Amino acid sequence: MVEGDRTRYVILVGDGMGDYPLAELGGRTPLEAAETPNMDRVAACGIGRVRTIPEGLAPGSDIANLSLMGYDPRRFHTGRSPLEAASMGVTLQPDEVAFRMNLVTLEWRSGDQAVITTHSAGDISTEEGGLLVEDLRRALEDDRIALHAGVAYRHLLVWKDGPENAPTVAPHDVLEQNMASYLAAAGRDPVVSLIRRSWDILAAHPVNEERRRKGKSPATSIWLWGQGKPPDMPSFESRHGLRGGVISAVDLIKGIGIYAGLRPIPVEGATGLLDTNYEGKVREALRGLEVGDLVFLHVEAPDEAGHSGHAGTKVRTIEQFDARIVGPMLDGLEALGVDYRVLVVSDHYTPIVRRTHTPEPPPFAWARKGELAESRRSRPFTEAEAKLSGLLIDPGHGILEAFAGGE
Repeated sequence: MVEGDRTRYVILVGDGMGDYPLAELGGRTPLEAAETPNMDRVAACGIGRVRTIPEGLAPGSDIANLSLMGYDPRRFHTGRSPLEAASMGVTLQPDEVAFRMNLVTLEWRSGDQAVITTHSAGDISTEEGGLLVEDLRRALEDDRIALHAGVAYRHLLVWKDGPENAPTVAPHDVLEQNMASYLAAAGRDPVVSLIRRSWDILAAHPVNEERRRKGKSPATSIWLWGQGKPPDMPSFESRHGLRGGVISAVDLIKGIGIYAGLRPIPVEGATGLLDTNYEGKVREALRGLEVGDLVFLHVEAPDEAGHSGHAGTKVRTIEQFDARIVGPMLDGLEALGVDYRVLVVSDHYTPIVRRTHTPEPPPFAWARKGELAESRRSRPFTEAEAKLSGLLIDPGHGILEAFAGGE
């Protein structure tokens, strides 16, 4: 039995949907090129921009989604890896530093160039990644270092009294750049030393030999970055009086939710890619709203398309998000027979031409139940339309209060 006396709040995040105009799309952005009738319906009720990346902070999903959940990143961000550790069930001690451990494809080219060609080892599978981490664990672990297998290419390294302030870089920020000088610092940088130790283990690993045989990119190196110690965050319920859950295939997003006291809602077949289980995410979100007040539903696919630099793929991921997440959620909310508010948002830009995140305020749109029921209009959910509206929420962590607290 669904309680009808409470307003339900739904936040739908299309990760990295924001972008720049592209010649291959006729001077349009992927959002402008995509067919998005459901997001356009929401935009007709209210559209704007939100500064999810405070000035001076790196434009990452950790910073952006902390903002979207109502937490000031300048105050609560200690690094993305502690958040991922929480999602993986790894409890960090105060003297432990967590590092994201990507499996990447690192190629040595003529002129002593070391180039990361794919930050995800060619979208390596979770099964393959687990086998590689198992052998890496045997070779690299000691009384201070522990490895934990995650999903696909995303894994975790926990380092007791580790180098919290070591200079690290996100692999998706340096695709096709020469990293030889960074990797030459093994003698003075323990992080680089550990990265280099992984090369011999991975070079002729059976998983990589099989991937090469099939024409796929091998995982030739680990890449450590995003380190930090556990944050101290007040609960979402204590701040906003709302209980709820978070749905994502990405450990980072689930970890933010866990530290915020939101329940991670599992969805079988959630991959973080174009083939993710969209219908399962919607189904579990609606079930979560039967007992809770809020669901934060995150889809990673547009961001991955942005990192890959494939404009057509990014357009398709946006259309899938609209058709298989936004539309069914709006229909499902009506079927619940409760009052609701819905927020659709891109957490940050991931421009095709840059293949990494950038700090521009991304677009959002929001609506209440009555507004959607009464409106038969649509307004393009695009970067340009959001800017034209004149509405900018800055600082970005104020969006939660404006969404859930405003009347």
